[in-house]
This record gives sequence, C-alpha cells and structure tokens, in this order.
Amino acid sequence: MLNSAISIWEACLQYIKDNISEKSYFTWFQPIKAVKLQDKILTIQVPSKFYYEYLEENYIKIIKSALTKNLGKDAKLVYSIMMEKNQQSENSFTVNIPSSQKAQIKVQEVEAPLFIERGVKNPFIIPGLQKLKIDSQLNTNYTFDNFIEGDSNRLARSAGKQIAKRPGGTSFNPLFIYSSVGLGKTHLAHAIGLEVKRIQAEKTVLYVSMEKFCQQFQEATKSNNRNDFIHFYQMIDVLIVDDIHFISGKKGTQEVFFHIFNHLHQNGKQIILTSDKSPVDIQDVEQRLISRFKWGLSTEIQSPDYTTRLAILQQKMEFDGIALSEEVLDYIAKNIKTNIRELEGSLNSIIAQATFNKKEITLELVEKTLSNLITNSKKDITIEYIQNLVCDYFKVSIDALQSKTRKRDIVQARQLAMYFAKKYTNASLSSIGIQIGKRDHATVLHACKTVDNLFETDKLFKSYVDDLNKKLTSDI
Repeated sequence: MLNSAISIWEACLQYIKDNISEKSYFTWFQPIKAVKLQDKILTIQVPSKFYYEYLEENYIKIIKSALTKNLGKDAKLVYSIMMEKNQQSENSFTVNIPSSQKAQIKVQEVEAPLFIERGVKNPFIIPGLQKLKIDSQLNTNYTFDNFIEGDSNRLARSAGKQIAKRPGGTSFNPLFIYSSVGLGKTHLAHAIGLEVKRIQAEKTVLYVSMEKFCQQFQEATKSNNRNDFIHFYQMIDVLIVDDIHFISGKKGTQEVFFHIFNHLHQNGKQIILTSDKSPVDIQDVEQRLISRFKWGLSTEIQSPDYTTRLAILQQKMEFDGIALSEEVLDYIAKNIKTNIRELEGSLNSIIAQATFNKKEITLELVEKTLSNLITNSKKDITIEYIQNLVCDYFKVSIDALQSKTRKRDIVQARQLAMYFAKKYTNASLSSIGIQIGKRDHATVLHACKTVDNLFETDKLFKSYVDDLNKKLTSDI
C-alpha cells in the first residue's frame, strides 16, 4: 500500500514539477509525503493546516490533473495534517476531487475601514470601494540613511534592504527583528516601510504597534465590526507590527492575528514583526503562531560595539551642527554602552549643559555631565564578562566551557554561566546559547532549571552560586 502510494505520488510530483516554478515546487510540494493508497484514494501528509489551506487555494487544479492522469477520473485525495507539535491529527482533513470541501475566501465588497491614528478621528472610517489610501503611520525620521550599520545589526539591515526591493518576494517573510530596548529595531522597521513606499509607491504599507492593534480589535468587537477589521488588515501589502510580544495572553487577538497572518502570507504580502524577545522566548502564545513567526528570518540586533557607537555619535554631531573633539567622542563611546537611546540621550545632555551654561564642550564638562550615569552603571555586565568570571572561579578555560565535553565540572560551570547570563543581561535565551558554545535556547532553559534545583538541594553548589552572585553584584 505504502509503496504504491509513494510511486503514484512521485508520478504526480513529476507532472506538477513540469508545470510550476522550481521555487514553488520545492516550497509547497517537496515536504509532502504519500502515506496510503486505497481504492483510488490517495492520502498525503502535509506539515500543517496552513499547507492544506494554501494548496487548496492555489494548486488544487494542478493536483487534480495530476491525480486524474495517474489514477483516473475517480481519484480522490485525503490530507493527513500534522499538528503543530508534530503529532498527527486523528481526524484528517479530507477533500474529494474535483470539488473541494474548503470554503473559498472571497473579497467581500463592503466598505473597508481607513486607518487614521493621529488626531481625534475614529481610526475606522469608510473610504468606499476604491484602492486603499491610508496613513502608513511611518515616522519619516527613521530612514536607512540615518540607521548606522555595524556588526550588531548588519544581518537585520541587509535583510530589510532586500525586502524593500521585493516585499513578499524574498525568503525573509516574515522578518522577525528582536532586541533589547533602544537598539534600533523600531527604527529599522520604519526604514523598511519608507523604502518600500519610495521604490513602489503603489504598495499599501502600514505600521501599527501590537498594543494599538489589540485596542482596535477590542473596539471593533464591541461595535460588531470584527469582519471589517479583519478585511482591512488583509488588504495591506506590507504590514509592520511593532512589539508583537504584547500579544502574549490575549487569546482572541491571537486568533484573529493568526488568520490575518495566514491570508497575507498566502497572498505574497510582506509581514515585519519586532519584539524584545526571540519567537521561542515569547510566553503564553499559541504554538501555531510561534511557528509562523519562525517561517522567514528571525534576526537579533545586539548592543553596538565601540566602532558603531562612535559612528552614531558622529552622525548625530553632524545632524545637530556641533563640533566635538576626538577625545570627547572617544570618552562617550567607551563609557555609554547600553543602548543607542542612552547614547544619544547622553549627547543631548552634554549639549544642553554647554548651551545653558554657555560653556565649551570639553572633556571635563563631559565627565561631569555623565558622571552620575556612568557611576550608576559601573561595569557593563556582558555574557563575555560572565564567562570569564565563571572560568576564573572554576579554573577552566573558555574553550573548555564552550566545548561539547560532558565532564561534570565543566558542565556545571557552563550551566552557571548560562544561568547568570539570563539573570544579569537582557540577552535572549537563543543569544545566550549561541555565545556559550553555540547551544540552542532549550539547552539554556534546561541549564537555568538545573541551577535552580541544585541550589535548593546541594550545599556545595549553593556556595558556588552565592560566591559568583556576590562577585557579579559588586560590579553592578
């Protein structure tokens, strides 16, 4: 039975491959497996319900032709759909060819809401049946020109530039940008939207915070405009959702966003999401949504290095029309490391002090102005610093800590490094894992749980935690 199913499906695939693009074939047909053939009924296994829906929307005719060619006009197809957690559904979705049981999505000819966020106007206004003309909500100050590229953001920026040229046409869909606060993810999201509008003015681009999205959904539900709300978002060409992690715990909003996401993705529209957490670190969100967040490219923006911080200061200095000596720039760049907002805020404070007191910006003035800020932050606790501290404490090398060895003393040191990295830095679990021996987020999570358990049950291990904790807190 299985061999017959495989051979028939392979023949169907050959026919399909000859009639669609190579990219479409490898994306939508290569992951499918034939699992059973009985009485001209072929059962194929697809990875998710999304796959089933997409095949039905776009490829049902060619699948029907392939099956008819190889099994005859009475051929039928059954989809066996894998659950999101890799568990097979007990009740497979079944579709009889030639008529599909799946309801077709229709463009509802109703008046769509216009998104107007600024001012006192209601954000849902009826524009009539015409091409949407909406306020994109993009901040024109956030462009690629003033987004300084460095090692910390190069991948995210490069992906954004590619998306701007071909929104929805790259493998970066969705683009999921995550970082700690103040590192430029919102700036980059706006820059992509503005670049799309510059290159393809006809595209409908919309920026919205998840907080605003949730508020609109609640208002639409209360006023019985839920369908209008959904249809409006389904007509966007490039949807940018900032702080997507705020969807956590909101079941109704997750459900409606799931359907909007599916519709946009199926129709080749671009989705850009930002978050302060990686997809796997967002809590209380349905797994099917998390899996979709990971479909395209997830990229982290990290804290800028010295060179990037210096370039940011030089750009702001040029924009503000001021001149600063190299030693002043060097002092600021070396001492303000947390994020870009703090860096720019420090420079604003220096300019304000010099202007109001009619003084020249000297190194002495800068040191005095920033003394409180620098004293409060004292030492920049980084993952690298934590690894060095742990290695020094246990007398092991960095190479050993990051290696694959399972020696008990090395494993414990590694787990403690991961534990303290999670506790004292804003890095995601994924980022911690990558920097400590290229582990995944699950390994880091397991390490943190192990440390918590041993802390409660092992006196010697508890002393390790307490000692390292004292060393780290003395530097904060």
